[in-house]
Amino acid sequence: MACPLDQAIGLLVAIFHKYSGREDDKNTLSKKELKELIQKELTIGAKLQDADIAKLMDDLDRNKDQVVNFQEYLKDLYV
Repeated sequence: MACPLDQAIGLLVAIFHKYSGREDDKNTLSKKELKELIQKELTIGAKLQDADIAKLMDDLDRNKDQVVNFQEYLKDLYV
C-alpha cells in the first residue's frame, strides 16, 4: 500500500499529464492547458480572471519558452 506522500506525488504527476499535451508537447502545459487545469482542479480556479492566470503562467514559466514543463510546475507548487 502506498504511503500518503507517494499518493500525493502520484496525483500531482497524473493531473499534470491529464492536461499536458492536449495541444502539442505531452511534457508541457500551454497557457490554455494550464488555464484548464487551474479552473478544473483547483477550488480557487473558478474565481481567477484571465489576467490572474496569465500572471501565474508568467511566474511558472521560468525559462520563458511560453510553456510550463513538469519541473516548473512542481517547483512552484512548493514555493
